[in-house]
Amino acid sequence: MQRIVFATNNAHKLDEVRHILSGLAQVVSLADIGCHDDIAETADTLEGNALLKAQWVSTHYGVDCFADDTGLEVEALNGAPGVLSARYAGPQHDDNANKRKLLQALNGCNNRAAQFRTAIALIENGEVHHFEGIVKGHIIDEERGTAGFGYDPLFVPEGYTLTFAEMGEQTKNTISHRGRAVRQLADYLKQKHENNHAAQ
Repeated sequence: MQRIVFATNNAHKLDEVRHILSGLAQVVSLADIGCHDDIAETADTLEGNALLKAQWVSTHYGVDCFADDTGLEVEALNGAPGVLSARYAGPQHDDNANKRKLLQALNGCNNRAAQFRTAIALIENGEVHHFEGIVKGHIIDEERGTAGFGYDPLFVPEGYTLTFAEMGEQTKNTISHRGRAVRQLADYLKQKHENNHAAQ
């Protein structure tokens, strides 16, 4: 089975991705290949950051690799915080400060439309492939729920009344932006296996 490095050490993300790609690829973490580098995310798009991470690992470790980057894009804020989602209130990646800043920015604003977007870059045999997952929804006025992380307590996906932080891991994973992007990656791997079998 193909072995692919997922450029993360986030156990929560690894579990979700391994579950979706089960039977298609053996997914290993950065720690599994001895990579403890601090890979700078300096691009100004989600796609750019995902590609930076995947390229770094692929170049320095000579492995097939994919990386993701996720942002919350709020319509009334012209797509902010976007690529700066984790550092919206400053470089210290403080979830609570980020949420406070978002609520202040939307104070008195009627348009609460937002979307979570995940971009994945896969580098395989030197070729680059991109995948994307989007969940549309809206931002509420105060936090609800204790599960999840980041902006999850403020985001209600379309068609639901619960926030991501209220709906629990399993439900969130079935509709999440990352889940959708990883399923596109899974479809690509599935198609490739089928094509390889057909060619043999």
